[in-house]
Amino acid sequence: MNWKRQLERMLVKARPAAAAAGQWSTDFKKKLLLDIASRIEKKAAWLVAENSKDLVKAKAGGLSSAMIDRLTLSEKRVREMAAGVRAVARLQDPIGRVQAKWTRPNGLKLRKVTVPLGVILMIYESRPNVTVECAALCLKSSNVAILRGGREAMASNRAFVSIFQDSLIAHGLSPFYVNLVTTTDYDAVDFLLKQEGRIDLVIPRGGEKLIRRVVQKSRIPVVKHYQGICHVYVDKKADLKKAVAITLNAKLQRPGVCNAMETLLVHREIAAKFLLLVGDPLRRGGCEVRGDVLSCRYLPWAKRAKANDYGHEFLEKILAVRVVKDLEEAVHHIETYGSHHTDAIVTQDKETAAAFTAKVDSSSVMVNASTRFSDGFEYGFGAEIGISTDKVHARGPMGLEGLTSYKYIVEGNGHIRN
Repeated sequence: MNWKRQLERMLVKARPAAAAAGQWSTDFKKKLLLDIASRIEKKAAWLVAENSKDLVKAKAGGLSSAMIDRLTLSEKRVREMAAGVRAVARLQDPIGRVQAKWTRPNGLKLRKVTVPLGVILMIYESRPNVTVECAALCLKSSNVAILRGGREAMASNRAFVSIFQDSLIAHGLSPFYVNLVTTTDYDAVDFLLKQEGRIDLVIPRGGEKLIRRVVQKSRIPVVKHYQGICHVYVDKKADLKKAVAITLNAKLQRPGVCNAMETLLVHREIAAKFLLLVGDPLRRGGCEVRGDVLSCRYLPWAKRAKANDYGHEFLEKILAVRVVKDLEEAVHHIETYGSHHTDAIVTQDKETAAAFTAKVDSSSVMVNASTRFSDGFEYGFGAEIGISTDKVHARGPMGLEGLTSYKYIVEGNGHIRN
């Protein structure tokens, strides 16, 4: 199998590259990434042309509108991606930070110092921006990236990875710091997921089916979230103008992404007024509403929700709506149907907001802000390597910190233990 020889070579080169990357200086990493950003910007037209090859195949193959949206590039999007690489370049170096230091009564001096994870395997679908974000974050955190994008984005991913590798070579480095898996054979993914000791972390980004398959097959630790079932709860003391704006943004700005709202919860005391305010702009935006009995009373054009509409990740212009009697019922609904990704409350009451943030066990909890802000770039991480709903190692949008571990450095003066 030709792909197996290629992957073996990649893995053999990746481990020493990871060891060398741990010695890179902060200034060097910044210089490298700024060069990559300039190269991306200069080749924007070519990158869009390469992306168009993927789009032609994707549309002919019947790819969903949500997937095509994630796949599509424009020169503006490419420039934004270059700006994201520059933002990563200027972030504080996450490696070599002393997180804590102390001296024991016996005189031993200890330091807890951040170190790279090593070799990171990314498995994702239909998103050329992930290629750029992950490669940039891995280089900044002195890790090696192995990127396995979907077949639908192959031309785009090849183009972006070639830019990273050209820059690495121009700086006298091996191109194996940023690697692209070019085979679309699923056996290749299964092979990589068994490379415990050669790959240090797996981060899958895509649909629930993909992520569950990776988790089931992997012998390597996996950082993941299965679904983005995000809620917005409009409280009885909400500023309704803000609530309308947040609702429309959370649902309609980019409905095909994991931090888009899927269910709207409304306090019954303001349900009639609020749903009348938000209903027309939702309908004008092409959004199908599936509501409970009260929601449909206030929005006669809405469809009656089925039981499985709550807790469903639509990734389309479809919104489940439910009227609740109070905060406790809203929280109960979120805990029953949510995915611990991102949930929001709109309220002017500080005590209610505090109760919501304390009781909702999600990786991001918003107060008077759209769920769409649950994103590494929006959090100031420069870019995002993934989102985790786990509680071990990393949680929420992952930036540079999620790509580091730590070690203890212990200094003695001839100390021996009795």
